[in-house]
Amino acid sequence: MQYTILCYNYEDVVGAWTKEEDDAVMARLQKVHEKVAAAGKLGPVVRLLPTTAATTLRKTGGEPLVIDGPFAETKEQLLGFYVVDCDNLEEALDIARDLAKANPSIGSYEIRPLSIFQPGVLEQKAHAT
Repeated sequence: MQYTILCYNYEDVVGAWTKEEDDAVMARLQKVHEKVAAAGKLGPVVRLLPTTAATTLRKTGGEPLVIDGPFAETKEQLLGFYVVDCDNLEEALDIARDLAKANPSIGSYEIRPLSIFQPGVLEQKAHAT
């Protein structure tokens, strides 16, 4: 089963880190990445740019509205995510716990099972055989 680990934190806190502080956190996270990758469990890892770089397409009753910034007003912002291939939720939680230990700031990790949606993939495979 694939899971995503969504990484939430206070963007203003993380954004205020010095280069040295950020590099130190990234070095600790890299050790977790290496452990998970060595087990063949690590998929894509993404660090998002700040919410000030975001654009939202908001659905309304008429034409969609394009606005600057994220859609939801939250205390913590989505700063990145991992895709991991785990045998069960407990294994995904263990990885999230390791990530939390590597990151010294307050934040949260939301773990969700993934359902891969790729229209046409099954049909393409059926026609290839």
